[in-house]
Amino acid sequence: MYSKKPTKLLGLKAIGFGCQAWTAGMLFVATLALAGDRVEVARFSQGALDGWQEKTFAGRTAYRLVTEDGRRVLRADSDGSASGLYREVAVDLDRTPYLSWSWKVANDLGRPAERTRGGDDFPARVYVIFSGGLAFWRTETISYVWSSAQPRGTRWPSAYTEQAQMVAVRGEDDEPGRWHQERRNVAADYRELFGGEPGEVDGVAVMTDTDNTDKRATAFYGDIDFTAKPRP
Repeated sequence: MYSKKPTKLLGLKAIGFGCQAWTAGMLFVATLALAGDRVEVARFSQGALDGWQEKTFAGRTAYRLVTEDGRRVLRADSDGSASGLYREVAVDLDRTPYLSWSWKVANDLGRPAERTRGGDDFPARVYVIFSGGLAFWRTETISYVWSSAQPRGTRWPSAYTEQAQMVAVRGEDDEPGRWHQERRNVAADYRELFGGEPGEVDGVAVMTDTDNTDKRATAFYGDIDFTAKPRP
């Protein structure tokens, strides 16, 4: 199972994952399975949570491996809570820029004001974290979200900091209860969102959070990996 770490430093949902891991200026790189031009980040289908750690912001979202629709996946249940799981990884986007994952939500959150701190909740998120190394305050994050209030494809800065950019991969018109397979060119997204060239990816996180809206949400996450070419 995953190990738990206390919240520290900025304590913001937007970039809190990145700040903690590199405060000491040292990055522990998790052992990853490398198969050709692929970096396996999460293999929930194999019943493994090794290397994943918990980051708590406001109460604890319950994460556990379950069988859903005949698949072994990670289930997240949030009841007015905000905590996530993250894994420290090193990914060279020049070699493997394409991020793939699957997810499903059981419900959306109505129409919260997601661009404000009071509405910064999402039934499902996948974070990609770019650390500033010793300069932890330079941590940048792309947060791929299942939005309850924005059209699919919408992009906006986090309500907490412009160092975290939000991308609505799924939006208000996407029906809950269905699996979706996602593919993102993270290098291209970084250039559009931040300008310039991305450095190495230092971490990936998932989170289901409802602490601001005080609602309930359930989400399911499938395997996550980076590849040299987009998956078919």
